[in-house]
Amino acid sequence: MCGRYSLAAGADELVEARGIEVGHIFYFGAKYSKPMGAVVATPDDQEVPVEMGSYGIGVSRLVGAIIEASHDEAGIVWPEPVAPFRIGLVNLKAGDAQVDAACEKLYRTLEGAGIDVLYDDTDERPGAKFAVMDLIGLPWQVIIGPRGLKEGIAEVKNRRTGERENVSLDQVARRFAGA
Repeated sequence: MCGRYSLAAGADELVEARGIEVGHIFYFGAKYSKPMGAVVATPDDQEVPVEMGSYGIGVSRLVGAIIEASHDEAGIVWPEPVAPFRIGLVNLKAGDAQVDAACEKLYRTLEGAGIDVLYDDTDERPGAKFAVMDLIGLPWQVIIGPRGLKEGIAEVKNRRTGERENVSLDQVARRFAGA
């Protein structure tokens, strides 16, 4: 849940800020401790019911909060530590034997290095694939197509910054293994 709230910053000052509720605290008082007979002794040896409460952080609320705090006009921009996959591997020409083989090899290498990869080997046009990858918002996109393959390179895109760089196919896994 996202909303606005105000905080008194000083005697005559009012501050407005955005907030996202990810957890909550409930005060129960003695509602449950009285029926259970749960008591504690005070310093003067009086028995009083335990004052109770609970708190919780909602995992599903955290996902919404992360998306609310980390997105742009194209979609989600997952922070790397909480991304469902670290890399989106994009095969620009599914069905092309050489591109398929290069993507499969890189996919196995990345997975073998313990890197979570979402592999897009659909028949969609490149523009549609890029739009979907941006919408999903994985931190990195590794793009392999026939032109780059001829030069032995993959294009690596940082989803947060949009920066792109060409990386040798045999260096892609090494680039992500250490970080």
